[in-house]
Amino acid sequence: MGTPHNKAEKGDIAKTVLMPGDPLRAKYIAETYLTDPVCFNTVRNMFGYTGTYKGVPVSVMGSGMGMPSIGIYAQELFEQYDVDRIMRIGSAGAFSDDIKLMDVVMAQGACTNSNFAAQYRLGGTFAPIADFGMLRTAVEVSEKLGVTPHVGNVLSSDVFYNDDPDFNDRWKRMGVLCVEMESAALYMIAARLQKQALGIFTISDHLYRPEALSAEERQTSFDEMMKIALETAYIYGKNA
Repeated sequence: MGTPHNKAEKGDIAKTVLMPGDPLRAKYIAETYLTDPVCFNTVRNMFGYTGTYKGVPVSVMGSGMGMPSIGIYAQELFEQYDVDRIMRIGSAGAFSDDIKLMDVVMAQGACTNSNFAAQYRLGGTFAPIADFGMLRTAVEVSEKLGVTPHVGNVLSSDVFYNDDPDFNDRWKRMGVLCVEMESAALYMIAARLQKQALGIFTISDHLYRPEALSAEERQTSFDEMMKIALETAYIYGKNA
């Protein structure tokens, strides 16, 4: 079948898909964590792979940067390829003073400055939230792994270089934990299509302290987040 953005055939993609933003990170995850991964997509170098984790089929595919990009891939995965759940796994910049570099954050909700929800013509403000079952499972997995995640609101921003110098301060005052660029759109698409979605992040930099990971570290050093995501996918897969 295929789409303009994905050359996979129906059946090539597992029911659970992990989605990092960076397609090279998708390649690294597949080759590092999955057994016998097979590449199902190279269109626009947005790599996608399906393999197994503890015998359970799991796919991993890049989403690209920003809500328009993940909006394309997530919509197609849910609608065209019968994917049941997507876990966004990525990096985020911390707002909260209580969060440190490499900490794990789970997005219970995803605030946004995007106009993405306008397409649904709701006549109000939609609150994009994670699937509670996935969130609860991921928290339980984290605790078993000895990881204490930060769970709460994140910001999915349309803007990386913001002209407003007080932008971050206002969101921080509202208790928003960190900023990324995709989860709100993913949560909206999942809600509209009655699918499941969850965003899990590793803090790659702190916006109020001089702390940051290199590009290479961002690609290869998110082991805690990956174990949480894979074990969560395994739980859903073995119970399917």
